[in-house]
Amino acid sequence: MLDTRELGRRPGSQRLQTVTVPAPADLGIEVLRVPEGSPVELDLRLEAVMEGVLVTGTATVVLEGECVRCLEEIRDEVTVDFQELFVYEESDTAAGEEDGATSRLVGDLVDLEPLLRDTVVLALPFQPLCQDDCPGLCIECGARLADDPGHQHDEPIDPRWAALQELADDDVPGRITGGQEE
Repeated sequence: MLDTRELGRRPGSQRLQTVTVPAPADLGIEVLRVPEGSPVELDLRLEAVMEGVLVTGTATVVLEGECVRCLEEIRDEVTVDFQELFVYEESDTAAGEEDGATSRLVGDLVDLEPLLRDTVVLALPFQPLCQDDCPGLCIECGARLADDPGHQHDEPIDPRWAALQELADDDVPGRITGGQEE
């Protein structure tokens, strides 16, 4: 929660502020998230306008997760831009809008958590990768293909032909090869 009393509800007044806050719980998606309690660096500009307070800024967060192709650990940092109008509780703009789409000041306090949550989650890649051309895992044995680029397996033998393969592999005397008996 940020206090906006210094702006004094005078349209045109503004304040620049840099704060570091702990990350809220469950900020992210299933495979990529901001660790709970990690530092979130906010560079903010708070501007008083007729309807409320316009908050413009950037948030820098640390990300942890895993590559969706090879399950390699990912650690990254992302900076997102945001802008939101927080209307005064008694504002005409807020009256009649009961759908929850309008952000409101609570007294003179701004709650940035919903804005931060929406902005960060929407900026995350839907399927994060450790590198753009990640080859993933071997579908047969699960080996990470980036570590072993020449990785391959023998052709699988169709179980219906396995008995014939055994006959071909046996060194049976009297077997005919190339038209001559051995």
